[in-house]
Amino acid sequence: MGVSVLFVCLGNICRSPTAEVVFRERVKAAGLEDRIRIDSVGTGDWHIGKAPDPRTQEAALRRGYSMASLRARQVSPEDFADFDWVLAMDDANLADLKVMRPASYQGTLARFLDYAQHTSVREVPDPYYGGEDGFDTVLDLIEDGAEGLLNRVREQL
Repeated sequence: MGVSVLFVCLGNICRSPTAEVVFRERVKAAGLEDRIRIDSVGTGDWHIGKAPDPRTQEAALRRGYSMASLRARQVSPEDFADFDWVLAMDDANLADLKVMRPASYQGTLARFLDYAQHTSVREVPDPYYGGEDGFDTVLDLIEDGAEGLLNRVREQL
């Protein structure tokens, strides 16, 4: 395996699983699925073992992404040993990850949207308590970020 990427949000039922499936499709389209390992987690433990939010799944399916096999899990210290890239959806989760990060971690810990190419937005907003359009906004931002991230990750292969 060449490179590993972990997407992180609060509960692992909206934003980070969306980033996981979108990035997985980009990686597959690039023919790199055997060289890039992808996963997602949450900093919180409320949804461990649960499928992504139904609204998240519906929005993703409208664009051709399936989340049927995904189940939420919580970030662990071992994730820093297992993943080269640990990417937070927002500043709050990034701050939590910085506290958890072992001093020995040599990978990239950053905001996911730092790699977006067509937006100045740097945080993926949490759509959980908002309306249906929030889930489409999340997809728009993540699709942009996924393209830029793939370009950067290719440099390490």
